[in-house]
Amino acid sequence: MNILFWVLQAILAWLCIAGGYFQMFKLDQLQQGVAAMRELPHGLWMALGAIGLLAGIGLILPAALGRLPVVTPVAAAVIAVHSLLICALYIYYGDRAPLPYSLAMAVIAAVIVYGRFVLKPL
Repeated sequence: MNILFWVLQAILAWLCIAGGYFQMFKLDQLQQGVAAMRELPHGLWMALGAIGLLAGIGLILPAALGRLPVVTPVAAAVIAVHSLLICALYIYYGDRAPLPYSLAMAVIAAVIVYGRFVLKPL
């Protein structure tokens, strides 16, 4: 079970770090196909990208180093809320294409939260 959670954490961390990077540094490319990214301020997407990037790092680094492993499920909870917020923005602005990506991230994050708080704490 522990291996499964580590694999999920690694996958989600990669998605969050890559997504955060794109939201922060490649927003112009993302704006072409996503109305929510065109309509909302650039600073908001920068902040959301930074949150995703930091939470992605928080999924792996603390537990891997053995320092403050409780940060891992907290980071997963932040990602779940973050992803649901982005899903709501996509729905509000009618962006259907990126919705499954964000929804999948929220589900994976929720599984990690439950697993790391209840089933197999670090």
